[in-house]
Amino acid sequence: MIELSYWTTPNGHKITIFLEESGAPYRITPINIGKDEQFGAAFLKISPNNRIPAILDTAPADGGAAISVFESGAILQYLAEKTGKFMPTDVRKRVEVMEWLFWQVGGLGPMAGQNHHFGFAAPEKIPYAINRYIKETGRLYGVLNKRLADREFVAGEYSIADMASYPWIVSHERQQQNLDDFPHLKRWFKTIEARPAVQRAYAVAKEIAEEAAK
Repeated sequence: MIELSYWTTPNGHKITIFLEESGAPYRITPINIGKDEQFGAAFLKISPNNRIPAILDTAPADGGAAISVFESGAILQYLAEKTGKFMPTDVRKRVEVMEWLFWQVGGLGPMAGQNHHFGFAAPEKIPYAINRYIKETGRLYGVLNKRLADREFVAGEYSIADMASYPWIVSHERQQQNLDDFPHLKRWFKTIEARPAVQRAYAVAKEIAEEAAK
């Protein structure tokens, strides 16, 4: 069983998408970051950086004690290796998946996150910061669009690289990006959006958000 500490953010969605796609059994513990639950002692034991998501694998492959994993990219890699799904065994294809996973973790996510922050959350609207992160988000969209020009998915076959990037594109309008400017990315986005497992993952998020709003 995978015990997932989760909230309804792009990084959280990455993991529910994988779990729904793979069919691995899991149970969610909501960590409401709007109420600072990520600073609770129990959560910090498995996520010392006080960020969601994190997992506890109660049945690891070695049969030993439960394994905790924090950081969304590390979780995706761990789950792919555990299940043998969405990660190629061929060394060259595996390298491609890992390159684009790290590209998302080190680039697309942080830049889009700063885009969100300065555009919407910051108490002071700083034009330089807003423009900087809108432009950098657009540059990264362009990189992904070019990558997808001659392949269906980011690393050829559907993989954790796609699961990592997709949730950060969902908020493209909020990021002031027009998908019509990125036709290959748009085609990829619509393909993933239509996947039943992805739809189930976002239904889980909606249910948790609605429960929290009561």
